[in-house]
Amino acid sequence: MTVTAPTRAHDEHQYLNLIRDVLNTGDTRPDRTGTGTISLFAPPNLRFSLADSTLPLLTTKRTFLKGIVEELLWFVQGCTDAKKLSARGVKIWDGNGSKDFLEKRGLGHRREGDLGPVYGFQWRHFGAPYEDCDADYTGKGVDQLQECIRKIKHDPTDRRIILSAWNPADIPQMALPPCHMMCQFYVHLPPANDPTAKPRLSCLMFQRSADLGLGIPFNIASYALLTHMVAHVTGTEAHELVIQLGDAHVYRDHVDALRTQLEREPRPFPKLRWPRAVESIDDFKSEDIVVEGYDPHPTIAMKMSV
Repeated sequence: MTVTAPTRAHDEHQYLNLIRDVLNTGDTRPDRTGTGTISLFAPPNLRFSLADSTLPLLTTKRTFLKGIVEELLWFVQGCTDAKKLSARGVKIWDGNGSKDFLEKRGLGHRREGDLGPVYGFQWRHFGAPYEDCDADYTGKGVDQLQECIRKIKHDPTDRRIILSAWNPADIPQMALPPCHMMCQFYVHLPPANDPTAKPRLSCLMFQRSADLGLGIPFNIASYALLTHMVAHVTGTEAHELVIQLGDAHVYRDHVDALRTQLEREPRPFPKLRWPRAVESIDDFKSEDIVVEGYDPHPTIAMKMSV
């Protein structure tokens, strides 16, 4: 008698089940934005397969793919100017870069759109003194992203292949401290008896504050795409994305929308295709990221709390 292995559940169910757990058992808490949340601390991690060029772009509602791509490329460029991202049609940082918001943060001396030393600056220039978003930081600070790429290529068993956006010394200068704080890459070496096999690349990301309605669908896809990009330029194959959350929360004004989303059944994740070989992480452009087979359920409107 042949025993058939159980079919793997769709990875998106992990996300949907987490929302159910938060709504059913979470604590009601006040928050920085004044909206109020329902929150769980340190839920079980989420694991998404990236094998076979899979991109875990959530399907139970349409996710803003252009925003995910353009924001990630903006991070990779080390840019901290929200106006440059906005000019690409992605307005997600406009609220945090507004003059009113900057003044409330004690950063009113900055021009509108200058977010301070946020994600991309820390990825590419960690430790460099921050002047403003228009300064040239070439060669300044630690380029953590290139250092990760170097280690994946030349020292793949290193246990310090880490990319950190959390820099306590710079937090007072940031319009918004990083929510997704750091990630660690891990190279799975191929079997010694299979000379044709490629090493596989996994990523573990830790996020201190997780907006499950709007933010987490973005973050899952963004770190999955980053892992695929890093795998592409290092000659490895993207394998798995693991996400550990700290404060996992649902904003009170997202509850009804998320209940609608929970009624939907996930569809197959799309695939990622590279139309050309990209040699350097700095050479990626939006047209290099081709997503095929994305067939989500319709958009569900949710307000962003700033």
